[in-house]
Amino acid sequence: MDASHLDPAKVDYAALEVPLTRAEIRDFHARIRSAQRTDPSISTGLTTATSVISIIAIVGFVGIFFLIFGVTIVGGLITSSVAGSVDGGSIGIELFFLLLFAVIAFVVFRSLFGSGGNWAKWLRLTRFAGANGLQFRTRSANPEYPGCVFNLGDTRQATDHFSTVEGRYLDFGNYQYSTGSGKNRTTRHWGFLAMQLDRNLPNIVLDSKANNSLFGSTNLPATFSRDQVLSLEGDFDRYFTLYCPKEYEQDALYVFTPDLMALLIDDAAPFDVEIIDSWLLVYSASPFDMLSTSTYQRLFRIVQTVGSKAVSQTARYHDDRVASAAANIVAPQGQRLRHGVSVSTLVIGAIFAAFWLWSTFHGS
Repeated sequence: MDASHLDPAKVDYAALEVPLTRAEIRDFHARIRSAQRTDPSISTGLTTATSVISIIAIVGFVGIFFLIFGVTIVGGLITSSVAGSVDGGSIGIELFFLLLFAVIAFVVFRSLFGSGGNWAKWLRLTRFAGANGLQFRTRSANPEYPGCVFNLGDTRQATDHFSTVEGRYLDFGNYQYSTGSGKNRTTRHWGFLAMQLDRNLPNIVLDSKANNSLFGSTNLPATFSRDQVLSLEGDFDRYFTLYCPKEYEQDALYVFTPDLMALLIDDAAPFDVEIIDSWLLVYSASPFDMLSTSTYQRLFRIVQTVGSKAVSQTARYHDDRVASAAANIVAPQGQRLRHGVSVSTLVIGAIFAAFWLWSTFHGS
């Protein structure tokens, strides 16, 4: 696999660590805005209108607060003076909260604008991409990956992500989507890595046990039928639950050899992994810190070990259920896993059923 420039020991991490000046950030901001005027398709992930509205809202809120609070204090002082008595304790408390709010406002403004905010981050990531033969994008709508994380909700988008510009395609960064509406609307955030393989493969999911939630329930947005669980040798089952389509157990064993299982345990145990169509997808239950050197070292190590082994191990894979030996396709029954009911749903259902039975017999 041609990804030697992504060897964790050879990657240039300087752009993530070298201090930036305000002049550099301003120049970068100006260059991007100028490029946007020439080509509106260039996206920064933060439109000018959004920036202006955010600034106006913050400044307006702070200004109104200081005005109301200031008028209250001054009015109180005047009233107290006229009455001939000044409540020092009350005025002291008001001044304390005014000072506290001023400090908070200063910290917020400094973090948003004094250090460049997102623009400083984007400048670092753009330079990091340029130094390592990658393309950086702040936001890409509706990434077309077939995995279980990528086809839910709306406003789906990859954020702060990198992709290769030549050789085997690799994409990694963060991803989010939203579900529900009104007060029930929520946004789910993930870290992801997508690597293209040479062959189409059966849908196989490795559900990491390290990030499971209550009752051992998966953190993945999809739950798979338990009759598709395949137990593997050694300690692998302590780290992952492997799901593969029924009657594709031998195919899964062909892919997940002992050496690949060992690499997964060593380098990818905290993450969920999915093989689907011609993609190897790695999911993190929380977004990646894209300014952290350790994030890239971990991801590039997965590419160099798990990814490389997966490519070589599947290079000659063929689904025997397909007539043509030359066809790079999987039979329909192996293309997607069947969904099931989560453990937490069953437990909650059992609790409600037990409560209903108790209430019924107790009431009678």
